[in-house]
Amino acid sequence: MRRNAWLSIVLIAAPVFAQSAAEIVMKSVDRDLNNFERQKNYTYQQHEQEREFDAKGAVSKTESETKEVMILAGRPYERLIARNGKPLDEKDARKEQERMDRALARRGRMTDEENARREKERAENRTFMKQLPDAFNFRLDPDEVISGKAAWVIEAEPNPDFKPATLQGKVFSKVRGKVWIDKSEYEWVKAEMQVLDTISMGLALFRIAPGGFINFEQARVNDEVWLPSHMLIRADARLAYVKKIRTEIEINYTDYKKFQSESKMVSVAEK
Repeated sequence: MRRNAWLSIVLIAAPVFAQSAAEIVMKSVDRDLNNFERQKNYTYQQHEQEREFDAKGAVSKTESETKEVMILAGRPYERLIARNGKPLDEKDARKEQERMDRALARRGRMTDEENARREKERAENRTFMKQLPDAFNFRLDPDEVISGKAAWVIEAEPNPDFKPATLQGKVFSKVRGKVWIDKSEYEWVKAEMQVLDTISMGLALFRIAPGGFINFEQARVNDEVWLPSHMLIRADARLAYVKKIRTEIEINYTDYKKFQSESKMVSVAEK
């Protein structure tokens, strides 16, 4: 068969084999849900720094906390280990240990009803993520190379016809985004989101105004799972409905270690 004939067949067949942006996102969401389950097998450190700015854009206040995230009775638990770059003093460290002991005791006494509530919350989180492919209209941009690997670049605009299945799903209509998805593994390498309408966080005590920016990045860990590596939030926000602030919150996730199920958490009382 002549070369031009082969080329014609390839060009005709290409749309059949090409993946749409929505199909790529759907596959990536399935992968991300698996990562979410695997993340419970890891301990890590979470360093969070918050910077506030004055009216001229200069940094007026900086605070930071470092937390050790561990597996406690089958669930992640955050223990504060440093504040503003300094380890906790003996008094505060003991308070954190006592708080962890109480949490461990509570989790050990969980009733069937409490366990059922926990499973319901996990199911709601999975439902929230599975709505994502329907919540946006997607567009493929030219591929880019990130960390030496090719990635799809996909723009996402809110779908005006989307009807959220959960209360959480309403947030999708309030952001537009861009996501970089690793072409070999369908994993999210990076995502950027711009806030279009006010978003409430933490029981509505922290509200991000339109124009806010959220950046999220992941990295491959232990050659088996992709986990968060960096997050940045820039926002004009209102705290507890009263205080208006211009803030930047940066979170770095480091020192991932696979949790050994045979390990035992020892309380102060047992020492």
